[in-house]
Amino acid sequence: MATIKVKQIKSKIGYPIDQKRTLEALGLRKISQVVEVEDNPSIRGMIRKVRHLVTVID
Repeated sequence: MATIKVKQIKSKIGYPIDQKRTLEALGLRKISQVVEVEDNPSIRGMIRKVRHLVTVID
């Protein structure tokens, strides 16, 4: 399976609860934390929802 590395670049403080829960579902808890997640449409949708808080690493 292909994977994507996602890095949190901005704090979740001050953002709606659904965006906070999306970050937690991706496995992100701290700024600069990097997680490797499976590449599938649901994960891509989660990344798109919080694209202002995360970046995808090559």
